[in-house]
Amino acid sequence: MASTAGGTNGRSRRRTSNGSASETTASAEKGSGSGKSTGPVTETRWLNHDERAAWLANSAIMISLPAALDARMQREAQMTFFEYMVLSVLSEQPAHTLQMSDLAARTAASLSRLSHVVGRLEKRELLTRARIPGSGRRTNATLTESGYETVVAAAPGHVAAVRAYLMDALGPQELATLRRIGAAVDAAIKREQLDAGSAASTPPETSTP
Repeated sequence: MASTAGGTNGRSRRRTSNGSASETTASAEKGSGSGKSTGPVTETRWLNHDERAAWLANSAIMISLPAALDARMQREAQMTFFEYMVLSVLSEQPAHTLQMSDLAARTAASLSRLSHVVGRLEKRELLTRARIPGSGRRTNATLTESGYETVVAAAPGHVAAVRAYLMDALGPQELATLRRIGAAVDAAIKREQLDAGSAASTPPETSTP
């Protein structure tokens, strides 16, 4: 991801021997010769110098920070960072229980990935799963007593890592800015997810002869 943003800034325009890049793009918009239009091509909004620098700097938060937290968690608590997050989210719920679909949303994971990790934690007796009575295939995940003790024991090391890698490296104003940035990015992602969900639920228009 970072390498795409660097170097060429993701820009790659193929020139032909007898035409410019714009002419090639215009030809592509007309279709492949089958008589069918491929539709308008949206112009790419390339990153300017400042935007590119900001993107590359924040790649460290998105890529390097989770990797560092994961390595430290495995070294100190013998679990992955994602496993810790699953146990941590459950520890904050009433009765230490949460439906799997909600747990996936809280940990920003797909159900398939979550199921795999939960199965691993279940074998270690750190949590249990139980079907929810009624229609549909709904399942609850519940933190066991051993799981709660495990996450409580791992929490101080996790907080120390967060402080060392992020909090203590920033001043009060930088932390306030980081909080606003995180909220803005989260809101943008949720808007797109909401729009995508609305589009998926809208039936296609049908034309009448």
